[in-house]
Amino acid sequence: MALYRASQAGVRVVLQVRGICCLRPGIPGLSDTIRVTSIVGRFLEHARIFYFHNGGKPEIFLGSADLMPRNLDRRVEVLFPVDDAALRSALIDTVIPVQLSDTEKTRVLLPRGTYRRFERTPEIPAVNAQAWFMEHSGCWHHRM
Repeated sequence: MALYRASQAGVRVVLQVRGICCLRPGIPGLSDTIRVTSIVGRFLEHARIFYFHNGGKPEIFLGSADLMPRNLDRRVEVLFPVDDAALRSALIDTVIPVQLSDTEKTRVLLPRGTYRRFERTPEIPAVNAQAWFMEHSGCWHHRM
């Protein structure tokens, strides 16, 4: 409900989830500014990066859990802030943009609750985020 309220207030909300998502993005008046995607590729694991623009004072958290009740209520999970400026910069400037620019394995959640493959046009470059991270392992200061 908080994400719907944020959207109604004009906040841009971008989520990349691995599986189940109960939000309905793109519904006029409710979730206009919410976009939900999922990368379905070679690896089942995915980044758990929480980035809040926070009115120009960015906050980044990394976590072990998906934000699902079963993970938060019945498991020991951790969510921690990223205080190191270089790591925070690498996450904001490289890791998140690469994840969000995937055009090869991305599925987009539609307002009715179903996913469809991202439809790439010729002017949009092909990006496979998982392949990019394998090719640039440990070199996240390299931009796309």
